[in-house]
Amino acid sequence: MFGLVDGNNFYVSCERVFQPRLDGRPVVVLSNNDGNVVSRSAEAKQLGIAMGAPFFEVRELLRHHQGHALSSNYPLYGDMSRRVMARLADHVPAVEVYSIDEAFLDLAGLTTWCGPLDARAQELRRDVLACTSIPTCVGIGPTKTLAKVANRLAKKYPELQGLLSLTTESRRERALRALPAADVWGIGRQYAQLLQGSGIRTAWELAGVSEAWARKHLGGVVGWRLVQELRGQPCQGLLPSEDGTLGRKSISCSRSFGQRLHHVEELWGAVSTYLSRAAEKLRAQGDQAHLVTVFLSQDRYDTRIRPPYTRSATLTLPGGPTADTLRLLAYGRRLLEKLYEPGRVYVKAGVVLDGLEPPSSGQQLDLFAPPDLLTEPVSVERSARLMQQLDALNRRFGRGAVRLASTVSLAGQPPPWQGKSNYRSPAFTTRLEDLLLVT
Repeated sequence: MFGLVDGNNFYVSCERVFQPRLDGRPVVVLSNNDGNVVSRSAEAKQLGIAMGAPFFEVRELLRHHQGHALSSNYPLYGDMSRRVMARLADHVPAVEVYSIDEAFLDLAGLTTWCGPLDARAQELRRDVLACTSIPTCVGIGPTKTLAKVANRLAKKYPELQGLLSLTTESRRERALRALPAADVWGIGRQYAQLLQGSGIRTAWELAGVSEAWARKHLGGVVGWRLVQELRGQPCQGLLPSEDGTLGRKSISCSRSFGQRLHHVEELWGAVSTYLSRAAEKLRAQGDQAHLVTVFLSQDRYDTRIRPPYTRSATLTLPGGPTADTLRLLAYGRRLLEKLYEPGRVYVKAGVVLDGLEPPSSGQQLDLFAPPDLLTEPVSVERSARLMQQLDALNRRFGRGAVRLASTVSLAGQPPPWQGKSNYRSPAFTTRLEDLLLVT
């Protein structure tokens, strides 16, 4: 048996923990650069504010209803997420942290030792609320997909009081008949259109398709497993978590700029910052990268610009895989100069590290690779020690305490590539300067 716990309107709920003035008011949290709505309170949803709506379209509506818009505060959300997950881990044998606000729970055997699952789940919700002030909903089912279904319906219908358990066949049928097929976990936009064209409108109808149909139209064995999960037959267990214990297959970092950039050195400041952050993540999971990609984007809404709006360049590292920030920056500069065109205006940049693998002394070398002329012939061991010391200093004194000169802007001036965050609240739990004072 599986459970799925989801924080209600998580980003908004995190903000309300430390700002009671937001309770009962329409509140939205904005994406990077204060562009779009990425989280909404129940009151904001009642006003008809859609997820992803541009902020400029809803600004006056919020003002008219005495609502609030806040910039994303990811250090706060990440810390609150860790607190919620720690409380969940105290109640169940195993937890899979699926995202910043969701976690799958292993509920096997709890009925024997802890009584009915519904009562246990409500106790869990009360404990999380008491210790973190984050409201949650819980879905319970014999498969992870059914737990997702139950959680979605528990959030949709207030009369369920934040909990739905699909532990009986009759409950499962009622839930699947109430859920549109397009809302099933794993059904994206293209599959939703295909199901609608095939006359499959509800999750119950999707659970009734044949194996041959599922394999043909829903991606082969993956689609058939989805159908089996809807029927109550588990096809997957808990996986390593997205909280850092699950190694990523690629690492990316990209941002929209707070202002339009014209000069290559301004772009290099942004690209080197993103590449440094990606390299830090790469080392944190103990991997090295074979491929590095840099991309630059122009404004797709500017009628004077013809597509493609985004150009990218990828390089297979000729000296073999690496996690060395200095070496990655040297190649990143080469890629940027290949992409940059004088006279153009850029609004976004990003980097991607691919071909990840752990370091190995038995690594296969390329006999025909050109000599690596971008860096001095420093030993691999010395490079690794340098990066270890860099990461250790930043862990001890805070991210960015020690960084490359190319990522630093002029003294007293914000980086020209820095995104807008005009409505950001303090980082109440991660900065001493922002600790909440009670008088």
